[in-house]
Amino acid sequence: MAATFIYQPASATDLPPSSSRIFHNLSLRFLSPRFSTNASLHKPFPLRGSISHSSVLLHSPSLSLSHNSSSSESSLILIRHGESLWNEKNLFTGCCDVPLTKRGVEEAIEAGNRISYIPVDVIFTSALIRAQMTAMLAMTQHRQKKVPIIIHDESEQATTWTRVFSEKTTEQSIPVITAWQLNERMYGELQGLNKQETAERYGKEKVYEWRRSYDIPPPKGESLEMCSQRAVAYFKDFIEPQLKSGKHVMVAAHGNSLRSIIMYLDRLTSQEVTDLELSTGIPLLYIYKEGKFTSRGSPVGPTEAGVYAYTQSLAVYRQQFDELSH
Repeated sequence: MAATFIYQPASATDLPPSSSRIFHNLSLRFLSPRFSTNASLHKPFPLRGSISHSSVLLHSPSLSLSHNSSSSESSLILIRHGESLWNEKNLFTGCCDVPLTKRGVEEAIEAGNRISYIPVDVIFTSALIRAQMTAMLAMTQHRQKKVPIIIHDESEQATTWTRVFSEKTTEQSIPVITAWQLNERMYGELQGLNKQETAERYGKEKVYEWRRSYDIPPPKGESLEMCSQRAVAYFKDFIEPQLKSGKHVMVAAHGNSLRSIIMYLDRLTSQEVTDLELSTGIPLLYIYKEGKFTSRGSPVGPTEAGVYAYTQSLAVYRQQFDELSH
């Protein structure tokens, strides 16, 4: 019998029509047998409202934080992908799909160590391999020991062929949602060019303007403002509802898509966001509570007690892990 996580719609008005169309066929491929044995219920579940998980278990039975409470708090982890092969070569990467270097793999694993005691219920990544690799490698270090599974909903066949038929496996898994809206800024005609050579060709001031201004795009590319419009809209429509429902979320994405989201979370100005630098493979932690986001910086590692003193829930969550390990 198939076991499936399903995104249950809360109401028909929670999401704008455009967002509903984007995710119309989204369903996590683990259909819970407790819903029904009727085969018609094993079809992809269309999104008509806000994204919120059903009551299918997303935490370890013995390790969980309270969910679906107006007073509950949620963790949001943001991670810029580890170093890519084109980062190493000093090339404009943009939306080109380039994997991590050995150093990038190590950065992703270290990021996982830093967040190993912070709960994760669902993961969002871009459609690009370097972000997906970072998320997957980070989760290999997590104390939950759950397996991240990328959700394939690009066709009915993909939905059917990637279905999981074990409730036990379902309970030991974390869904990974990929979205092009979280992709890196598209650099247009700069993609694949060496940054130093490009500066020599067009002039350092012009290239700096393309890279660091808020609203000036490179030739046939996106400005940070354009990138922000898609990334923040996606965050509001699909990620924020998860946090509001009490779920703990990790987002593995890119320098510019994450800067855009941080601009929204921290209410930065267009000038402040252009000055914001994000290092590869360094996680940032936010706490969502009562409709507000609070930045908690970057966890140094599982031995840093201060990270888990930020909130009582995180402290209890870590204590539960520690008790199980003794």
